[in-house]
Amino acid sequence: MAALAADLQAVGLSALAAHSASSDRLTYLQRPDLGRRLDPESRERLAGAARRDIDAVFVVADGLAAGAAQRHAVPVLAALVPRLRDAGWRLGPIVVAEQARVALADEIGEALGAPLAVVLLGERPGLSAPESLGAYLTWAPRPGRTDAERNCVSNIRPEGLGYDLAADRLLYLMTEASRRRLSGVALKEETGMLGA
Repeated sequence: MAALAADLQAVGLSALAAHSASSDRLTYLQRPDLGRRLDPESRERLAGAARRDIDAVFVVADGLAAGAAQRHAVPVLAALVPRLRDAGWRLGPIVVAEQARVALADEIGEALGAPLAVVLLGERPGLSAPESLGAYLTWAPRPGRTDAERNCVSNIRPEGLGYDLAADRLLYLMTEASRRRLSGVALKEETGMLGA
């Protein structure tokens, strides 16, 4: 994940490191609950970096396929962040999280004071898509949010959903989540442009 932080800095994005309460990969696999919580040191570090003037925070997480995060997260962010900034979004630092599950972004978003959290995470490896990235968006992130309160853009990779189209979908969902102050099953992609 250190290489990922360096790649983010190379495209002009600052990064903060975080770690879940899973101390190692075996614990991460055996105790999914620990991958959904920050370790105490990370919680303290992020709370010290909290700002009340940001609109969203991105988390890049290893998930079950760290190679997907390493390969696809930076191109997605390189396509999306300029569009968000052009639209006036104020973004917090990118948080690079290790041994992380989707719900870790809820605690990270809350700790940083962000009204919206988006986690880019390596998805469960499959036979046809071994290194696929998923993006999960949650309005008003806080521990205890359910999957029904998130939106997902999945199969992000050149052979699946390309980076520019993924950025378009995320921009739409983030804009609507912020405008309507909700995410999850109540927020659908309602534009024909995104049906492709």
